Amino acid sequence: MSSSIAPAAPPRKAGAREWLGLAVLALPTLLISLDQSVLYLALPHLAEDLQPTGTQTLWIMDVYGFLIAGFLITMGALGDRVGRRKLLMVGAVAVGVTSVAAAYSTSAEALIVTRALLGIAAATLMPSTLALIGNMFQDPYERGRAIAVWAGCFMGGTALGPAIGGMMLESFWWGSVFLLGVPVMVVLLIVGPLVLPEYKNAEAGRTDLFSVVLSLASILSVVYGLKELARYGFAPVPIVAIGVGIGVGAVFVSRQGKLAEPLLDLTLFGVGAFTAALMILMVSMLATGGGYLFISGFLQMVEGLSPMDAGLWMVPSAIASIVAAQLAPVLAKRHPVGVVIGMGLLIGTSGYLMLVFVDPVGGLPLLMAGFVVVFIGVGTFGSLGTALVVGSVPPERGGSAAALSSICGDLGNALGVATLGSLGTAVYRDSLHVPDGTAPNAADAAAASMEDAVAAARNLPPESAENLLTAAADAYTKGLNVIGVACAVITATSAALALALLRTSHGATPTDNVPATRKAQPEAAENSLSNT
Repeated sequence: MSSSIAPAAPPRKAGAREWLGLAVLALPTLLISLDQSVLYLALPHLAEDLQPTGTQTLWIMDVYGFLIAGFLITMGALGDRVGRRKLLMVGAVAVGVTSVAAAYSTSAEALIVTRALLGIAAATLMPSTLALIGNMFQDPYERGRAIAVWAGCFMGGTALGPAIGGMMLESFWWGSVFLLGVPVMVVLLIVGPLVLPEYKNAEAGRTDLFSVVLSLASILSVVYGLKELARYGFAPVPIVAIGVGIGVGAVFVSRQGKLAEPLLDLTLFGVGAFTAALMILMVSMLATGGGYLFISGFLQMVEGLSPMDAGLWMVPSAIASIVAAQLAPVLAKRHPVGVVIGMGLLIGTSGYLMLVFVDPVGGLPLLMAGFVVVFIGVGTFGSLGTALVVGSVPPERGGSAAALSSICGDLGNALGVATLGSLGTAVYRDSLHVPDGTAPNAADAAAASMEDAVAAARNLPPESAENLLTAAADAYTKGLNVIGVACAVITATSAALALALLRTSHGATPTDNVPATRKAQPEAAENSLSNT
């Protein structure tokens, strides 16, 4: 007597409610990326009002990103335990309240505190939104399209932040840039409970508070050290901070392996597609972080554009990334995922190589064309890579997976700014030839960085200022050319990793070939997903 195994039921297709829920989840995603870039424009205005010291200014800029990165793992695990929709709603209230508090801060100290609280609150949004998308869209192809929308909102918000902030500041005071998030959170709080499902791991245990402290200390130390390296170069304090972070991280990993209910499930890294996608994400973001730093600097310091105008010049690259993100799942349905990602990254490599030929005079069109090509690759991997991370783990671990995706991106970006920023600065200093007759103090300032050269030129006679700026622009552009080569090598390496590690069958959708753990999920976890 023969027996046969009934074929698995096809995944449930998303309905109108799920797609409306995606639109709701896109709002906080867009807000987070806007908040990370919009403050650059508001800084001169709030500095005039609050009179912060140099150190306070740095903390106003950095504390938000520090605490988002530091709390991502904790918030991802917390959402898996208490419910992702619940955490998202609590986070929305916290973001709204702290945004208002930041907008009406009356001192630099108050703004630092409110920015810190805003960062902690925002850390609840990223893993919750991405994990909920994984729960709502069971069909791999639909999930890939939904994540493409999510990724497009994040990348678009980053590029549009300076332009939107500039328009706000033309009519309102500096605090208005923080109030952008309030109506978004109000909409989320009203519509979210109606269209978003609740999901939590019914079998999750208590949160290990010591693991929370270890993860926070490790990530904050590493990110702080990388940012200080980018700002001041190699020095004892950032090196020690990175070393401490790595050491604490090792203790954290060791502890997770011994806990019955770890804050971070290390078995996730046993899924090949998951680990490969995180690795490629970190490597590719290393190039993106360093390239974005020098390209934005070229627009403002070599071309002399205002931050808002520079932001507007970056809009085409944002559009390119959004279009690429939407097309990537369609291509992945017909071709192997690794091939689509690899080819997208190779296209990005060609964009970086275009930067090698940019000149200080008349180089803007070529620079922008190269940047658009680069972001075709960024959009392709941002969509498919994130879909691989979320789709290759069981639903009950979706929050942790989403948090790891965000952390790898943040660390790759910070590492790129630190290492490639140092490389570009070294090339600038080696290439700078200060014109004869330049005042000694201005010459010394220009030898430090392009930013210092621009500041020093303001105090020089017009002819001397023009000569100094021309020499500095030439040296900075040579640094950009070298960065283009470095980013091309890094991105080509990412492409090779994708082609070698993401070997999926022809015609696969982003997660068709990596759902083994998803298919083996316990019924208890499946039953904990409700539609109310």
